[in-house]
Amino acid sequence: MNGITEDILECVAEVGHFERRKNRQVVCGDTFLSIRVKEENRSICVLSDGLGSGVKASVLSTLTSTMAAYFTAGYRDIRKSAEIIMNTLPVCRERKISYATFTIIDIDGKGMARIIEYDNPACCIIRDGKIFKPDIIRIQGRAKGKRPYVLRYCSFLMQQNDRIVCYSDGVSQSGIGMDRFPLGWGETNVAQYIKETINSMPGISARDLARQLVERSMQIDRSTALDDISCGVIYYRRPRELLIVSGPPYDPANDPVMAAAFEKHNGPKIICGGTTAKIIARELGKTIRLEPGLPFSTVPPTSSMEGATLVTEGIITLQRVADLLKSYTPPEEGDKSPVREIVERMLDSDIITFIAGTRINDAYQDPSLPQEIALRRSILREIVHYLEVEHLKETRLRFI
Repeated sequence: MNGITEDILECVAEVGHFERRKNRQVVCGDTFLSIRVKEENRSICVLSDGLGSGVKASVLSTLTSTMAAYFTAGYRDIRKSAEIIMNTLPVCRERKISYATFTIIDIDGKGMARIIEYDNPACCIIRDGKIFKPDIIRIQGRAKGKRPYVLRYCSFLMQQNDRIVCYSDGVSQSGIGMDRFPLGWGETNVAQYIKETINSMPGISARDLARQLVERSMQIDRSTALDDISCGVIYYRRPRELLIVSGPPYDPANDPVMAAAFEKHNGPKIICGGTTAKIIARELGKTIRLEPGLPFSTVPPTSSMEGATLVTEGIITLQRVADLLKSYTPPEEGDKSPVREIVERMLDSDIITFIAGTRINDAYQDPSLPQEIALRRSILREIVHYLEVEHLKETRLRFI
């Protein structure tokens, strides 16, 4: 087996997205949707731009992206999915155009990428620090009412560290009418910016690259979004694994088993729970040091231990992690809480393994603790649900 094939089998598609709504609108009219077909190891991403802005545009783009994602998951051939969508989308009476655009990206378990686009800016693909341009097939057709349309389609085999960047015209048309970019930033300039950003930060995550591109568009618009601005990024790379250990084992005889699993893991390692940290420190001969807490924090301060990326309190911290995952928002500048750090590390990882002890801690029977605190097992299952459903992560949960 050659090296390229081995890389393909070991790579995963990291998906990230960021958006800004048009000035004075309450919602963004663009929608980015990603789903994962676990049985086939497929990742499907859709970016749709609704006609106009505001609530109406949001409804139209949400409808389009949802149809595109689930049609593609079911039909396999995204060209067929696109044709169905073109025959389903209503047409604006005045402009005689569809109510929404779309870009569909389908990557299967062998690394074969298929992209089809309708009226969105062309995807920017970066390979080995350069702009990669696969052969484009133009598909012409007529929707109901004999309205003509043209779709752009391409397919290619992904390579390790490839990136696919899709974005709405709020990016390429940013700055339109201004002295520097009278016709807008333009797809050529956008592609050049993406290439330069990746070359200067080769390991930049999909989420961070999407955010940088959107924020740069905002700067060109003089910090006032003239249109909905959104970007989705797929980063094809080797998987990153995160280990989270929480709770003492039910049988103390398994303390060495938990400690050995912790020591063996090669990626980032987080301990959630003071008792858990003491067990691992004792078994591995390590020392725990308490770190100063953040002012006005509702979460207990962290500790440090050699070999651990982060050591935090247990149940309260995990409950806050579940809450943040449920209604995730990008971090604000200066947000360095342990809860935020755990969540950001989860989202930057592809496989999150939890080793959970099942011994009941008497401290959590204290009636003065917040009522929303549930048992560790329930909280971890809630976290796993949000990671898998909302953030397309692979999880492994082991009770000990």
